[in-house]
Amino acid sequence: MRGQNACVEVFLETSRLVLRRFTLDDLQVVLDLDADPAVKRFIDNGAPVDPQEVAEHLNWWLGYYDRFDGYGFWAAVEKNAGAKDAGDFVGWFHFRPSDGVGLREPELGYRLRQTAWGRGLATEGSRALIDKGFTEFDVERVYAETMVVNVASRRVMEKCGMRLVRTFETTWPIRIPGDEAGDVEYEITRADWKSRRKA
Repeated sequence: MRGQNACVEVFLETSRLVLRRFTLDDLQVVLDLDADPAVKRFIDNGAPVDPQEVAEHLNWWLGYYDRFDGYGFWAAVEKNAGAKDAGDFVGWFHFRPSDGVGLREPELGYRLRQTAWGRGLATEGSRALIDKGFTEFDVERVYAETMVVNVASRRVMEKCGMRLVRTFETTWPIRIPGDEAGDVEYEITRADWKSRRKA
């Protein structure tokens, strides 16, 4: 598959995606992803990318695999042979320990290329990570955060069975239009997840 080293470890597969470990060879595809101002609109208002900073982030992501078994940042590669971009890197997901809470309440996150938007890939990958967390790890709660005005990301969270638990204010180094409305936190607990699977 293009954009994927054949030797990397696959973490999870869905009907359309392979989620695998990142490698240092992925630096260019991560740079390309972050260089799209639309992709980073709700992160830093599409500010220019610093390649050194992206390289540091990638190295930090790689360290997760040694520190936390089953948690970290995962490269998302489309696997459908019939798709226009079959085999291409489409973005990433993270499922990582949260500060002060640890492995039992991981944070879910995602960042996808524009070509992947509106196709349900963010929801598909997120649901699979949530399911894996509750079935294979000792997870009690999964949460995710975004800006109030990031409607598309909020819809993904809702489609995954997550519910809004709070709206809060946070201070960011770069002002983003709409940040005055604050941020939101969504969650799905183990009990919520079990109820959703029975429905």
